Amino acid sequence: MKGIIWYLVICFGLAWISWEIAIGSGVSVLSWRFQLCALPGAFAPAIAAIIVRKWITREGFSDAGLGLHAARWPVYLFAWLLPLAVVPVIVAEAMAFGVARPDFTLIAAIAHGDAGHSLARMSNPGIWVVPELMAAAIVMTPVLWGEEFGWRGYLQSRIFVGRPVPAAIATGLIWGIWHFPVTLRGYDFPGHPILGSLLLTVCAVPLAYIFGWIRARSGSIWASSLAHAATNTIGGLTLLWFAGAKDPIFISYIGLLAIPPLLLVCLCLFWVDRRGRDPLPVPVVAP
Repeated sequence: MKGIIWYLVICFGLAWISWEIAIGSGVSVLSWRFQLCALPGAFAPAIAAIIVRKWITREGFSDAGLGLHAARWPVYLFAWLLPLAVVPVIVAEAMAFGVARPDFTLIAAIAHGDAGHSLARMSNPGIWVVPELMAAAIVMTPVLWGEEFGWRGYLQSRIFVGRPVPAAIATGLIWGIWHFPVTLRGYDFPGHPILGSLLLTVCAVPLAYIFGWIRARSGSIWASSLAHAATNTIGGLTLLWFAGAKDPIFISYIGLLAIPPLLLVCLCLFWVDRRGRDPLPVPVVAP
């Protein structure tokens, strides 16, 4: 418990202080400059985990999952491609419920400046946006390691040990609240800062279960980092396809329509574990 408390104090303290300094200096959370200013805070979970492991509990890094474990490449593939299964469900829900119709040509996204200059110059950006985002997920994996090494590599494996569902619920709620200084300023959901912050916290729970499952099955924190990066990049397809058509509160990967497919993925993974298929060793560490 000592390690968990110190982890949370350091993780929240570093992130919230760094974000407040950036915001206090006049940088809007909606500007590209904030993406750079937010990097120290984005690595706060990893920094906190390193400090606690090395100097507070002195437990070391033997269970940190720093190895790649390339032989478990199917788990990496699942982590990378999962958003390509979730996004179509969000699109189908939006169309079925009359929320909005997607624009696969990205004309609206380009007009709103959401698609980027490289896509705007292409003759058919709707075709090329998917591989571009898939490549971006790989590039962004080391950045998202900054979060995953803390959340999945430390906290989630030590809170409710041996009980993945309660561990994911607790970690997801804490993880969601950790984002509040930026989401309450309109990050992710500019038009709904309070509702968006609550919605992110709700969606963080199934995402925590999915990322935790990937971490356990792969034995590597790099696999869950790839899953997190894919969520942030490939999951952004809905924002491009529905640009200007509907508020992100509905169609975002952490929006209302994302909850059913994310919960369905969790149920499938839970069923796989209950069936005992392909059991992989999961490090169990006492808090």
